[in-house]
Amino acid sequence: MDLAALAEGPREECGVFGIYAPGEDVATLTYFGLYALQHRGQESAGIAVSDGRRIVVHKDMGLVNQVFTDTSLAALQGHVAVGHCRYSTTGASSWVNAQPQYRETVRGCGLALGHNGNLVNTAELARRIDLPPTNDSEVMAGLLGAEVRAAAAANGAPPSLEEAIARLAPELHGAFSVVVMDEQRLHAFRDPHGVRPLQIGRLPNGGWVVASETAALDIVGAVYVRDVAAGELVTIDADGLRSRRFAAPESSFCLFEWVYLARPDHRQDGGSVLFARRSMGRQLAREAPVDADIVIPVPEAGRDAAAGYAAEAKLPFADGLVKNRYVGRTFIQPTQTLRQLGIRLKLSPVREVVEGRRLVVVDDSIVRGNTSRQLVAMLRAAGAREVHMRITSPPIAHPCYYGIDMATRAELVGADLDVDAIRDFIGADSLHYISLEGLVASTPHQRERLCTACFTGEYPIPVPGEHEQLAQIKFDFDAADASGERVGGADEVVLDAGVCGVKSPVTATGAMDERERERLANAHEGRTVE
Repeated sequence: MDLAALAEGPREECGVFGIYAPGEDVATLTYFGLYALQHRGQESAGIAVSDGRRIVVHKDMGLVNQVFTDTSLAALQGHVAVGHCRYSTTGASSWVNAQPQYRETVRGCGLALGHNGNLVNTAELARRIDLPPTNDSEVMAGLLGAEVRAAAAANGAPPSLEEAIARLAPELHGAFSVVVMDEQRLHAFRDPHGVRPLQIGRLPNGGWVVASETAALDIVGAVYVRDVAAGELVTIDADGLRSRRFAAPESSFCLFEWVYLARPDHRQDGGSVLFARRSMGRQLAREAPVDADIVIPVPEAGRDAAAGYAAEAKLPFADGLVKNRYVGRTFIQPTQTLRQLGIRLKLSPVREVVEGRRLVVVDDSIVRGNTSRQLVAMLRAAGAREVHMRITSPPIAHPCYYGIDMATRAELVGADLDVDAIRDFIGADSLHYISLEGLVASTPHQRERLCTACFTGEYPIPVPGEHEQLAQIKFDFDAADASGERVGGADEVVLDAGVCGVKSPVTATGAMDERERERLANAHEGRTVE
């Protein structure tokens, strides 16, 4: 069982990291970059490294510090690398879907790709290469490999991954912030709407870093330079950084990144996430004051907003809930007793703080409502006189098709119930969501430059009809069991590729069953396992 599911909140999507830095230990720097992005994906992690002649990939299920050891990092030698930490939004949670995705392009040459976001035309794209996909990232890697092969065959020239990306990217629909490498170069590109973040940093020695958040730049000592622009392709090699446009920008940055997804120390578009969340709390206090004794956050995303609420309302702030940081996205099979404990596995009330007091409880969102209901009951059992819930996002009434795993519309409590009904369901004395206008005003963006689809149903990128979309985003192949947990044991597969132009192995490690091993070993030859 995935304990994080007990929280029932929106789940993060993925974190990507790319580095071009001759003379540096790029594998270890990528490891630390992924560590800083761990909050964005906690199911699997992987790193691909090239020394200019071959690409070596190491990936497995688990957290970053579970996947990599000193020994495995020492085996990843080179000057260019891409890394990825994953939470599955399409495809089962299994080794074969872990990233970076590797594909051979022409004999002896390959690419490794990490993707944050979600495509909405995956099924259409997959038909082009006759590949039943397990996820949209696999389709993207397969199409890029096919583009490189086709261009090399037609022109008789050395393969160009940069040109392949420039040709393919306009045909990708949805949200995508991508890092991809060949043996010599690092590439990064972002969808024309810029839904998911992607940023460029410079290392002291002149190397370059691309990452999902500034926290990953900071941890490796890189200085933030700028964002990869919406509709931009960036290529980094021995000649430096160059840029080209593949589409005109139509900015629709994800508003929920500011509410929940990004780390509080992330900086975007001249704004601070921490400052924005405190502004959300202040706005909530102005919109929904209440006669109360103390303000407490639901850790961790509610902490900064709760501090803002307390400051604006001139109320004391305290940690009335303690989070068990050792209960994360781990794969265990709890007993029925533990299942019934639910949220108590993750949060515990501090009786000395809540007993006898009227509480303002600040959280980032309510999705299904069950967690908030348990939370209110738990606080009342600890002696709270009153519980007033304050939420730093408007009601979530529509699913996200752009890379956040939220419930389906039928499961979203905000889809059909009004605020009073939700308050009654969760058992709070009062409930108030921040207004959409107040939320937008807390960020450095204008409303027209933000994606508000999960709140308003206004999707900036058209999505197929519900049934077709559900078919696309649920590629739960036999590579994983029905529960979505990993299958098989640790294993290794050797592919006949790697040294560009020379027959030499690329090593990918992780957890596979026989079907996965066969499928991966044949993927670069365009064969699939039925």
